[in-house]
Amino acid sequence: MKKIECFIRPEKLEEVKAALIKAGVVGLTISEVYGAGRQKGFVEKYRVSEVTVNLLPKIKVELYLKDQETDKILQILAAAAKTGEVGDGKIFVLDGVEQALRIRTGERNEAAL
Repeated sequence: MKKIECFIRPEKLEEVKAALIKAGVVGLTISEVYGAGRQKGFVEKYRVSEVTVNLLPKIKVELYLKDQETDKILQILAAAAKTGEVGDGKIFVLDGVEQALRIRTGERNEAAL
């Protein structure tokens, strides 16, 4: 099993969710996060001074997949999240999810997904 962590622009969330649902993904977790990367933030004027905002709002999408689904879902995520501009985000694939357990039924591992 694999864990995917995907950091995207907030305005792309609905498009990403719709693409994942269409692909048959049934479970995901969404978090509002702040981060910095190549986008570098921006300078904003507040009253009479300038304020540098270098942590930008992002959305973190987490999901767990069967190994064989990973490449397909990566392509779907990348296509749905892409604007072509700096700050589109990143996707990380983590290997080695050792176990999963569905609490309600006791199903384990891939059956629990």
